[in-house]
Amino acid sequence: MSAYRILLVDDENDILEFLSYALVKEGYEVYTATNGSDGIQLAIEKQPHLILLDVMMPVMDGIATCEEIRRHDELSSTIIAFLTARGEDYSQIAGFNAGGDDYITKPIRPKVLISRIKALLKRFEQNSMPAGQTTPGVSIDRERFVVNIDGEQLTLPKKEFELLALLYSKPQKVFSREEIFSTIWGNDIVVGERTIDVHIRKLREKIGDKYIKTLKGVGYKFVD
Repeated sequence: MSAYRILLVDDENDILEFLSYALVKEGYEVYTATNGSDGIQLAIEKQPHLILLDVMMPVMDGIATCEEIRRHDELSSTIIAFLTARGEDYSQIAGFNAGGDDYITKPIRPKVLISRIKALLKRFEQNSMPAGQTTPGVSIDRERFVVNIDGEQLTLPKKEFELLALLYSKPQKVFSREEIFSTIWGNDIVVGERTIDVHIRKLREKIGDKYIKTLKGVGYKFVD
């Protein structure tokens, strides 16, 4: 596969230069923008695999930028990770609600950040579920990242799609929270305790409550 494309959006030029240098050394194709508006235009033009997005920026902040990017179907499979000094719980929840896939707080050591990026990009290599697997009323096409629910076609953000695809791959199987974290976020990815809850809630808002069931204290399962 050709080099992964990474878009960095941050209003601090020193950070952009430092991260660009580190990522180019790892073999990534890197693009940069200093505000959310320019970042959206670059994302549409370059179709990056991963976007690292600051929260506090001029013109358009990171939350609004993420929400706008998620409105573009052609960017539905792009992974968005917030890289920010804002570590408050409410800020992280806002990031995930906006469609973010991960939330990384500054400062972070370069080697750790590179490890996080590699773990995030592994999702493009995963193809464990056959394309077009179906169950009554539901079909998931993993190759096109398309979900059909009762005749309605949906394009979900990358993380929501992967979570649904995991549960859907084995109907009635109860996936523990630990198994979901490990499969979707990776063992070396640290995310907030409410991350799964936020994504499950957003999925239910889009596909309805009947398909995903909660077993308190255990995990979640897909009901066909």
